[in-house]
Amino acid sequence: MTNKNPRNRSGGRKTGRPQDSAGGPIWLWGAHACAAAEANPKRRILRRLATENAARRLGLDDVELATAKQIDAELPRGAVHQGVAVRAEPLEPTALEDVIAAGPARIAVLDQVEDPHNLGAIFRSAAAFGVGALVLQTRHAPPVTGIVAKSAAGAVEVVPEVRVVNIARALDTLGEAGYWRVGLAGAGETDIEQTASGTEKLAIVLGAEGAGLRPAVAKACDTLARIDIAPEMESLNVSNAAAIAFYATRA
Repeated sequence: MTNKNPRNRSGGRKTGRPQDSAGGPIWLWGAHACAAAEANPKRRILRRLATENAARRLGLDDVELATAKQIDAELPRGAVHQGVAVRAEPLEPTALEDVIAAGPARIAVLDQVEDPHNLGAIFRSAAAFGVGALVLQTRHAPPVTGIVAKSAAGAVEVVPEVRVVNIARALDTLGEAGYWRVGLAGAGETDIEQTASGTEKLAIVLGAEGAGLRPAVAKACDTLARIDIAPEMESLNVSNAAAIAFYATRA
């Protein structure tokens, strides 16, 4: 184990709080997210930081020792890192055709879900209930960076991420591959569990926070289904709806 202070390439101590950005290396933080990244052979780790206590608690032996404040300085403001963070290359998205070829029974398609905390929670539920991949738009969806990874508690390392330009066309492709495409909407005629009953291959389509499914995306679905909730509540948070739908339709 080495004992180094975090410094930038010029040798001066780094004091800024960089935000996650798409395309380049990202920070991952928190015990679960970092452990899952280390266990993922597809994840290239560039740097490891840990407090002395965290390194001892987690059994880490190849890290730069740092204080909690020094780790704070490397991460976006408010990041709850539990004394450990790693700098890593982002994972390459998986092609939709490769996911289809792998043949998972359940795939989730997210139509402009933009909140990174919600996206992370959906990754976590997907891993918990056997959803084989998440399909996201290249635009109007956050990159899978540290905030998403922390909310996902390691699930971004095990659930493939697919990026497509057009969600409706991706649904056409899934339909041609034999997936029954079910969009979640309050106006759905049947309950999600009843709709998916007996379905061998299912694509669950969830819309944006508040706005729901866009008309073209809803039209590309085979049917719309609902989650029955108390009449006093208008709707569910998209990550909560995803968790219920994934559980209700688990293969």
